[in-house]
Amino acid sequence: MGDATMDGFDLAVRVASRICHDLISPVGAIGNGVELLAMSGLKGSPELGLVEESVRNAQGRIKFFRIAFGRADAGQGVSAAEIGGTLKEYFGGGRVQVDWPEPGPVARAELRAVFLAINCLEVELAYGGMITVQPLEGGWEVAALAPRMRGEESAWAALGGEAEGLNPAMVQFLLLPMAVGVLGREIAIERREGEMVVRF
Repeated sequence: MGDATMDGFDLAVRVASRICHDLISPVGAIGNGVELLAMSGLKGSPELGLVEESVRNAQGRIKFFRIAFGRADAGQGVSAAEIGGTLKEYFGGGRVQVDWPEPGPVARAELRAVFLAINCLEVELAYGGMITVQPLEGGWEVAALAPRMRGEESAWAALGGEAEGLNPAMVQFLLLPMAVGVLGREIAIERREGEMVVRF
């Protein structure tokens, strides 16, 4: 991967880190405000419940995106509890579930690549399904399992650098090979009936 590409990747993760850093505090403050409203007698109201759900969803997405799209300095690690909590908040009990193996703390750069892979596979599971994560010797396997998938071939083509016409919502497909390249590895993709696997 060329220096210009890596410089662009470094800039992208710095911008993402800055945005997530600036958003997490005000969203957290809103959450604190919701708790105070609940203590004042509004607990159980449908209006407050809607705000509480929205705040949890926003916090979960910011935490997930901060890892997936943000910086990963050498020596940084993320605990199993934080990983599990972030995934639970991000998916929020929706149609997509993640089976996380809890191998203990994971280096931030490794986890960034895993979360980007999860974000890519999530696109295939518009109708629901399961994402499994399995640590390999010197790498990872992340797989999507579902009886019906979207088949986003143009998005997966971006892993090979074919980014023309790629929707901004699919930017994770451009960043995943860069994050894996930082680890000194390459990506292998395997699609089977009811399953799509990403290994690196």
